[in-house]
Amino acid sequence: MKPLTVALDILQGEDNCYFGTLLPTLETLMSKTLDMKDSLTVATGLPEAIVQAIKKRFASVLESNDAMLAAVTLPKFKLRWVRDQRKKEMVKGILAAECHKFLPGPEQQPARNPVSPTTPPDSGSSKDKEQDFFCFEDDDETFSTVETEVMAYLKTAETGMEILKKCPTIKAICLKLNAATPSSAPVERLFSLGSLVLSPKRNRLSDKRFEKLLLMRYNDWFES
Repeated sequence: MKPLTVALDILQGEDNCYFGTLLPTLETLMSKTLDMKDSLTVATGLPEAIVQAIKKRFASVLESNDAMLAAVTLPKFKLRWVRDQRKKEMVKGILAAECHKFLPGPEQQPARNPVSPTTPPDSGSSKDKEQDFFCFEDDDETFSTVETEVMAYLKTAETGMEILKKCPTIKAICLKLNAATPSSAPVERLFSLGSLVLSPKRNRLSDKRFEKLLLMRYNDWFES
């Protein structure tokens, strides 16, 4: 049961524990639990029972695009938690598609000035008719920029949050999806602390004063 207890401690943490931590923790927990199956002599069916219970309880999370994006945009995880190569390519494609959504639309992009020909074309020549027939749009520079940013982010060996400063689009996705905590344990501890602040002897506190006192009690690093 050691992998399970370690996973619970990770998900109940308050420092650097984001929504993106949930999916890598679950995947690693299931992998480590199944690896212990061969070394057991008693309760040999327990690892599979734990894995099946995790898949049933977190079925919506394991296949959630938001959970995958939240995990892959955390530099300490990226794609390291994905073991299957096909799933790695799928998550990479989901990240690239999400990056395109954060880019400005065609109406917000500057208009391109058409290049005028140096010599007036002869509308009657067959060469000009062929050029007009094969009239293709220029390469999409936006697509190339997104692909470059995604590949550079995934290939770098840096695991600190500072790497997101170099990847503004991925940083925006990370801030959007990793605001929530993966468990309710920190919130429950906050409620417990609130009962100590709002005691029977201090039952006439205003909402604003109660909020300030709770903030100062909960944040040890808080300085006025």
